[in-house]
Amino acid sequence: MNRNILIKKYFEEHSLVESNIKSFNKFIDVTLQQIIDEIGDIEPTVVPPDVEEFKIRFDKIWVEKPIFIEADGSKNPIFPMEARLRKLTYSAPMFLDVKVYADGALMESFTTQVGKLPIMLKSRYCRLFGLSDEELIKHGEDPRDPGGYFILNGNERVLIIVEDLETNKLFIQKTPGTICSAKLFSQSGIYNIPHQIDQLKDGIFYITFGRLRKVPILLVIKALGLTNDKEIMELICDEKEYDEIYINLYNVAEVKSQSEAIEILAKKIGLTQPKEEKIERTFEQLDKYLLPHIGLTQRERILKAYNLCKIIKRILKVSRDGVKEVDKDHYKNKRLKLSGDLLADLLRVNMRVLVNDILYNFQRLVKRGKFQSVRIIIRDKLLTSRIKTAMATGTWVGGRVGISQNIDRINFLSSLSHLQRVVSQLSSSQENFEARALHPTHWGRLCPIETPEGTPIGLRKNLSMLCQITQEEPNEEKIKKLLEHYGMEK
Repeated sequence: MNRNILIKKYFEEHSLVESNIKSFNKFIDVTLQQIIDEIGDIEPTVVPPDVEEFKIRFDKIWVEKPIFIEADGSKNPIFPMEARLRKLTYSAPMFLDVKVYADGALMESFTTQVGKLPIMLKSRYCRLFGLSDEELIKHGEDPRDPGGYFILNGNERVLIIVEDLETNKLFIQKTPGTICSAKLFSQSGIYNIPHQIDQLKDGIFYITFGRLRKVPILLVIKALGLTNDKEIMELICDEKEYDEIYINLYNVAEVKSQSEAIEILAKKIGLTQPKEEKIERTFEQLDKYLLPHIGLTQRERILKAYNLCKIIKRILKVSRDGVKEVDKDHYKNKRLKLSGDLLADLLRVNMRVLVNDILYNFQRLVKRGKFQSVRIIIRDKLLTSRIKTAMATGTWVGGRVGISQNIDRINFLSSLSHLQRVVSQLSSSQENFEARALHPTHWGRLCPIETPEGTPIGLRKNLSMLCQITQEEPNEEKIKKLLEHYGMEK
């Protein structure tokens, strides 16, 4: 009896889709501004005459409550039921403060609309937020409807939760054709670069990332500035000596300096430009596409070299010392992408498209001598149409499909089930037996019964009714202080 009272009390205060709504709120409150800050200063290559330095800076971004502009130009507040009946998109305008600097002096400052963002029902930015049951009925809504979905062209669309492997984590396993191999998805802002490190039968370690394919890993370490063989040896073999390292060092023995390593890497990439440009392009590959989560500048090169040595050491511990392989299917190694995370991915890419469009229009007007103001070259329809297309078709950045779906309205339970759905990015046409199996760590997180029969079995799952997904990101400074307190040296 007490159990029933507790569960009833829980659902009086919490919703089944609470995690998704919190994720959307966090996206607008925090992530949206972070995406704008990542862009930094926009510097065109073609500038107006009499100007040496020209910068466009995006400042503060915010979202208002949903409105609709009628044919006569009047702006009216819109509620979800009106959007459903009139086949409209339930969206709110996004405004951005823009500052333009010429030779360090402020040339113009203005606020402009950069697009319209579809708003999740029952989120903090929805017009239904905080309304009583009577007020919801007055606006044509079912008081028991949990929200957590969007309305596009009158259709109710839900963003499916995506299950993915944790980024910036090394997964080591023994695979056919190699002694051992490791995979790592390194993510930082718009960069999400897959890395593969293989130890082949000859004992040599090869790395694949960006434009570099199966390059000896010690060659990359030397190109990053760590050229001393003794130092490399010490970093990998601090506890136990491994014969494989001598084989790898002998393989790149003729490479004595960083410049020699860069020359060889440039050939591997297939660069044919003049020497200076060739070196610059190779360093760009190492800075932007090698372990971008560590950093994207020249300063982090040596840190990347140390990390590659650490990766070799961890692979050797699995292949030689019998250390257990990482269990990919353990739920601590998975991350769930909710609506807020998916929209952040979408907006991050499309903001870059908007910046490139602004640069193109600006430089075209400057060349013609017709440039007057930056305000007129920011097209708000570009961002609006790209977001709307992705959400209406379900085709997402990175070539993912089926992310957005029409909500299942057969009955109330099927709607709740659809809002709680979790989909793996693995192909349903392949076996992937281990990924489909029920794992002990699913307990209390995923429903052990609700999964479809047939090819998607075990890949399409549903959250447990009391499952909550945390939104907090780890505080790096806090973790560093904690580790230093326990004796870690800088």
